[in-house]
Amino acid sequence: MRKITLALSAACLLFSLNSAVVARASAPTPVYTGTTAAILAEQAPIHWVSVAQIENSLMGRPPMAVGFDIDDTVLFSSPGFWRGKKMYSPDSEAYLKTPEFWEKMNNGWDEFSIPKEVARSLIAMHVKRGDSIFFVTGRSQTKTETVSKTLQDDFLIPAANMNLVIFAGDKPGQNTKTQWLEQKNIKVFYGDSDNDITAARDVGARGIRVLRASNSTYRPLPMAGSFGEEVIVNSEY
Repeated sequence: MRKITLALSAACLLFSLNSAVVARASAPTPVYTGTTAAILAEQAPIHWVSVAQIENSLMGRPPMAVGFDIDDTVLFSSPGFWRGKKMYSPDSEAYLKTPEFWEKMNNGWDEFSIPKEVARSLIAMHVKRGDSIFFVTGRSQTKTETVSKTLQDDFLIPAANMNLVIFAGDKPGQNTKTQWLEQKNIKVFYGDSDNDITAARDVGARGIRVLRASNSTYRPLPMAGSFGEEVIVNSEY
């Protein structure tokens, strides 16, 4: 009888220890990590500006040529790029070198792109000033394109202010937008990427950053304000 009692006691002890280990292993990770007022109030020390402040800074200046990047600056065009990747190169970025993708993207897929509200405000402001509007994109050029008409319709740009889209393309180790900004004498250039800001600076233009939406397919997200440039508030949409 004593042996049976001891065996039962040992079994109970082993079960208790195992239960404790399982309980610890399956304990859920805390969901609420909490925050502090200091964390909530923290802001990056960059040069934030509003559309109204940009407009005010241009008061008294005659009409000029201004430029805009397209993808993630004036259009949230990730739907087309997402579709192109799935269709042509699901496991790589090779679709960006595929002519068939650019034919589709430049000839209709921007019907699925969402115009950004910050672009509506900026373009309306520049049209009111009488500025000439240029769009300079890193997209590859195609034989035909409907991007110019889409942008003119989306942003209600009068023919007198509108210019056909410039497809600068992408060449490794070269900022392809620089020559176009210089050639068109663009004084203010808006863009979401580092290349947009450096292209403007290379030609003595004012480069102003538009925030890339956090759900953009174009990753990694750039560090806005890293060049000391102006960054437009609430410009991710």
